[in-house]
Amino acid sequence: MKILIALTYYSPYVSGLTIYADRIARAWVREGHDVIVLTSQHSPVLPKEELMEGVRVIRAPVLFRISKGSLMPSFWKDAIYLVKWADVINLHLPQFDAAWVAWLGKISKKFTILTYHCDLEMPGGFVNQLSNKVILWMNNLAGRFSDRIVAYTEDYAKHSFFLPKFSEKTSIIQPPVELPEVSPDETAAFENNVNSESKHPVIGMACRFAADKGVEILLEALPKIIQVFPDCCVFFAGPYQDVLGEKAYYLRLKPILQDFIDSGHWKFLGSLSPREMAKFYQTIDLLTMPSLNRTDAFGLVQIEAMMNGKPVVASNLPGIRIPVQRHGMGDIVPVGDSQKLADAIIHQIGLHQQFKEKTAAIKAFYTPSVIAAEYDRIFKAYGIK
Repeated sequence: MKILIALTYYSPYVSGLTIYADRIARAWVREGHDVIVLTSQHSPVLPKEELMEGVRVIRAPVLFRISKGSLMPSFWKDAIYLVKWADVINLHLPQFDAAWVAWLGKISKKFTILTYHCDLEMPGGFVNQLSNKVILWMNNLAGRFSDRIVAYTEDYAKHSFFLPKFSEKTSIIQPPVELPEVSPDETAAFENNVNSESKHPVIGMACRFAADKGVEILLEALPKIIQVFPDCCVFFAGPYQDVLGEKAYYLRLKPILQDFIDSGHWKFLGSLSPREMAKFYQTIDLLTMPSLNRTDAFGLVQIEAMMNGKPVVASNLPGIRIPVQRHGMGDIVPVGDSQKLADAIIHQIGLHQQFKEKTAAIKAFYTPSVIAAEYDRIFKAYGIK
């Protein structure tokens, strides 16, 4: 089977959406499918075409950007011949270009399936709000032109402002999650490097430094946590400087962050490889995900932490609350409530719980090959082999 995956950003750009797309692409390649990813050349240092673990990646140069959106004329041109090549088109929303590719799929009678990652809620400002409306309009067109839509959870599908419009064509498939196996010696060396001062307990946060992630809520919660655990430290794994569209947010919080960095209660680890992420989860005592809006729909990092036996404290948002509810590992707190976040983190640390007995079942539930097989069942139901 020939599968075209189209999305605005792809590896090495780091987000839940790009990690999902990378995992499903590689899983399809392992099953023997031919996979091409059409995406943006989001950084000029990236090659316009390369082979990544069997996945052919074609990157369209960015003419200019509006907020986080990219205008890429060659993307639209390349899509024409790639749609003709493909048996299946997989689009990842939200995406400005999705309507064009979905329309090409419809007129070419190519099976088109959307993977819907989240509702788009951009920050204030005329340009951002205009971009938001345009992308939502394009997403709605893509939904109309597509054959099927995949959502992560029933919870998010019910509360989304996009998915209920297309409930008759929506399927629920859990996201693919995997991490490399690392040895105790590797983890010990990593911990010695990042935690040479023996900070404890370690509160993990793994994401891009972005306004929707609720970094300021954790910052507001920290003084209360420090009162109970004076030697605690937050380890932040992910890009934090010059994140696309988030520079102003980082600069606004930088003075507060610097105070916690200077006092030894906050440490930026930067972007970590999958192998380093596996060591990161072994190093932390718990993970927190204090997200603020529906731009987060699940949180793959929650499952990664749980795969390593670590509890999670997450916001009570549709989709985001599902991993804790489903696997019983952690607490759910009200959105934006820093004091309740602090209380839940203190409570979970105090329990000293490890959930090693659950890790094997969780790993099996989210294995990329299992998720790829769920997609394949949909393809076969439509006569595509």
